[in-house]
Amino acid sequence: MYMSGTETLIPYIKEKNKKEQPTIIIDSREATTAPKILKGLKEAGAEIQTKALQKGDYIISDLCAIERKTVHDFVYTLTRRHLFEQLFKLKEVYSNPFILIEGYLPIIYKFSRILPSSVWGAMFALGKQGISMIHTTSYKETIDFLYTAAKQEQIIEKRTPAVHPVKKTETLSEAQIFFIASLPNIGREKATALLKSYQTPLNVLINIDGWATDVHGLGPKITKKVKQVLHTRYKE
Repeated sequence: MYMSGTETLIPYIKEKNKKEQPTIIIDSREATTAPKILKGLKEAGAEIQTKALQKGDYIISDLCAIERKTVHDFVYTLTRRHLFEQLFKLKEVYSNPFILIEGYLPIIYKFSRILPSSVWGAMFALGKQGISMIHTTSYKETIDFLYTAAKQEQIIEKRTPAVHPVKKTETLSEAQIFFIASLPNIGREKATALLKSYQTPLNVLINIDGWATDVHGLGPKITKKVKQVLHTRYKE
């Protein structure tokens, strides 16, 4: 097996220089919701930069970005169809995107709303699209993985962590899809179906009461949430 930048596994096992420490860029929201990981990385010796990232939770090089999900979050995003869109956009800007799933994975057999086969199928589909998956059972293992991966990229491979901006919308139709997809529980797939049915974003909004009959998968629960967003007075 060829490993870029090294001829053996020795550099990965023995520290070449203990003074060399990696820099990890962490999304500011992730830093707030996962303070134990942030603290653990600092205690391990990593230099931490906190930024509002458009995509990804952890940036460890110019090639590698990592999205972290707990097992529960992973399953939840599958039911909302947001996960694939989120990770495919990450892949657009980083050639080696990862999803790190943290927690007790067999718990999927106890969920009532989603079949385990759906979870395995999603993981297989993501792997086929070139999105690598890492599973850790606890936040401590997550810390160990992130720190080790960052050292391999930066100390061994001599890469530098870099934030790549997400590509801006290039076409009018993409902007229309993005606009409708941003509504609660819609996403890209349903947004495309709505626009095909009603032709324009304005018609989509005007005909919200007809969504359930005109577009497959759009029931009263979704339309109720969308109406709430559209009709509730804005408050700071």
